[in-house]
Amino acid sequence: MEQTGVRLTPAMEATVREEEMLLNVGPQHPSTHGVLRLLVKLSGETILDCDPVIGYLHRGTEKLAEDLQYTQIIPYTDRLDYLAAMLNNYAFCHTVEEALGLEIPERAEYLRVIVMELNRIASHLLFIGTYLLDLGAMSPFLYVFQERERIVQMFNKICGARLTYNYMRIGGVKWDAPPGWLEEVAAFVPFMRERIKMYDELITNNEIFLHRVRGVGVYDTETALAYGLSGINLRCTGYEWDLRRKKPYSIYDRFDFDIPVGKNGDCFDRYYLHLLEMEQSLRIVEQALQQIPASGPVLGKVPKVIRVPAGEYYSAIEGARGELGFYIVSDGKDKPYRMKIRKPSFVNLQILPRLLKGQPIANLIAILGAVDIVLGEVDA
Repeated sequence: MEQTGVRLTPAMEATVREEEMLLNVGPQHPSTHGVLRLLVKLSGETILDCDPVIGYLHRGTEKLAEDLQYTQIIPYTDRLDYLAAMLNNYAFCHTVEEALGLEIPERAEYLRVIVMELNRIASHLLFIGTYLLDLGAMSPFLYVFQERERIVQMFNKICGARLTYNYMRIGGVKWDAPPGWLEEVAAFVPFMRERIKMYDELITNNEIFLHRVRGVGVYDTETALAYGLSGINLRCTGYEWDLRRKKPYSIYDRFDFDIPVGKNGDCFDRYYLHLLEMEQSLRIVEQALQQIPASGPVLGKVPKVIRVPAGEYYSAIEGARGELGFYIVSDGKDKPYRMKIRKPSFVNLQILPRLLKGQPIANLIAILGAVDIVLGEVDA
């Protein structure tokens, strides 16, 4: 090896090869929904270690809740996983309802399920579009926003907002569906089924895409459970765990649907499960539309000032990114004494350094994007 006419000794040559470099990825990066910084240690193009640096979107939501009445906390949940805000709304309201032992009107339960599953589809659509964009494919990103826009417009009609919905209420929902809304949802179901088939044909067997994701970022069920992973990040290993089926809440025990699981625990499985789960959400929505009562109240009998009995309460649901739970400590007053959120994005992110060690730097975005985090939820 020669450099500027000088011949290096074997010892010097080894030092050059083993030289390490620290690379800052972020604090802004297109593969994340929010702001994340990765401090990556490299040897050539091989990742030796990675240290995720979070907190850029920290708002102190759990601390703020101590000074808010229970109904005032609901809008704050919209700002967690803001791509699936309906699910956040419900998770908090459900915990308070369980603590109070409230009975929810039938029509409200069905409306909740419909909007939650539609929001799950909208969230998965955005994942597929942004993930493919991160890997260099532009077309899917443009396509997914067409279907997502239809869902967003339906949400705007039922609650008056396109992103931060504040639709759930302790005891039910804010408003009933406007005239023609359920029919619009019913028309969307077969349309979306055809679009899922199109995405499957467009993406799943694309050789370039498969080369980037198949066999990349692999881990097994034992590792996933050790890290506390949930949602698709757990099911991609073949472990069948979905709280809608395993620990049913709301009225999910009335619906017939499957729990898609992967085989290899790689980035491809994590992508493909998003596609399969949208099909199952459509099945749930279709059944809910058939079963929903034609009329009835959408808000149960709830005290004007809600006081949760003194004690500790935890309730969790299957969020768009895994187990989303709220832990509330109450001293019997109208505000929680303490509140802790089990944020799936925060927990799922912990496995990232393990997945990146030994990988070429070219795989960093493919692995990070497949974990599917939302920084509003990570930082809270």
